[in-house]
Amino acid sequence: FGLSSRFAHIRPIQLNRFKCFCRDSAKLDTSALLSPADGLDTAPGKIYHDTRHNNGNHRRTMTVRYGTNCLYMKIKILSVLLVSSLPAICPAATQLTIKATNKLQIPRASQTIELSEKELAPLDAKNIETLHVKDSSGKEVLCQAVDTDFDDYHKRDTLIFQADFAPGETKTFTVSSGKKHSYKKEDFKAYGRFNQERFDDYAWENDLIAHRTYGTALITWKGEPLTSSSIDIWSKNTSKLVINDWYMLDDYHSDHGEGCDDYSAGATRGDGGIGLWVNNELVAPINFSASRTLANGPIRVLFELDYPAYDANGAKITETLRVSLDAGSQLDHYVATFKGATGPLDAAIGLKKTAGATIDYDSKVGSLTSWEPMEKKLGMQGLGIIIDPKLLVKQAEDSKNNFAIAKTEANGTISYWTGFAWDRPGKITSQDAWKKYITDFAQGVASPIEVSVSGQ
Repeated sequence: FGLSSRFAHIRPIQLNRFKCFCRDSAKLDTSALLSPADGLDTAPGKIYHDTRHNNGNHRRTMTVRYGTNCLYMKIKILSVLLVSSLPAICPAATQLTIKATNKLQIPRASQTIELSEKELAPLDAKNIETLHVKDSSGKEVLCQAVDTDFDDYHKRDTLIFQADFAPGETKTFTVSSGKKHSYKKEDFKAYGRFNQERFDDYAWENDLIAHRTYGTALITWKGEPLTSSSIDIWSKNTSKLVINDWYMLDDYHSDHGEGCDDYSAGATRGDGGIGLWVNNELVAPINFSASRTLANGPIRVLFELDYPAYDANGAKITETLRVSLDAGSQLDHYVATFKGATGPLDAAIGLKKTAGATIDYDSKVGSLTSWEPMEKKLGMQGLGIIIDPKLLVKQAEDSKNNFAIAKTEANGTISYWTGFAWDRPGKITSQDAWKKYITDFAQGVASPIEVSVSGQ
């Protein structure tokens, strides 16, 4: 049959002048065969049926057909079909069907759909980078394979793609195997990198916003030293990726039509920097000491930053900050992990205080927002933080920052979203528009796109 070596014993055997063929996986009992000595008519085409019991367990039926020279015997085990004794042969699905539903009655653009390695397993793909997504019309949808756990082989374990949804809309997609993706430069809407030549900056961006934060080399730079774990803002007026060009030209504090760095983060929390709230004071790490890039576009940039240990009320705290930014989003997703404490901590997520800013704190939404003037009279911008309202403790402030104070989980982690919008691109041009964006985004965090996967 070409299935397994376990069937190698199945072969024609000679019994007197008769040949028989046994399809039973059990050992052939030649005493069960009929022969001319039984006194039966062995004329060609004659058929006999013989029913016997084997050890009282299985009922066997033999059908014997005599031919001119051959006897053919088929033994059936009625209680257990032969098929059940074959090795399990489960062909891989040729494609998966993805059903995605927006449960909210609001439009949602650039929603990222994530499929885990387990959900993709029916395709039996050895490399997730070879998987392709198509919409219901058969059009290819840009997708990205992401390594979320930074394993030793940097193996991609999650597939992501994006779609826009009308209120309450359901969309259907298919995923199938093909050739490994070969992206074009114009496909990329998210990117980030460690910039050693600029004293250990880590800079990242999508098609709407850009940031940087500071590594330890900046602490000892003679030109403009800075000790800070702040999150800086680079304001963009273009959808193209700019950080490499801006570093190359080294004039990013001036707007040449694409935007610029018009934000002095300094020793503040900047746009969503985090620390701990201890005895009503901020305790924060210094500049990051190590970085790891897990994913780098075209849809998502994902990286981690490690900070040197610092003291918080007698506890030696180490912090790792995981940052991700998806295409089409005004907000980054941060997951901070604090180790060294014996229980839950109070985290302080901050926005730098700016003259003329309007601050709004909404405990029901779980948000802290600021609508403020740009430093070089380049317009207005909104900054915002979103935290699970169940973890939110209070609003607080110090001389440099406004804070949202929230409890970490028992394992010392906290997940939150923070980002900004500049009015000059024309998408978000007022405080009301910014607050609506934050409120709608918070609803989306609480009610992600519902996804179901089925095989074919």
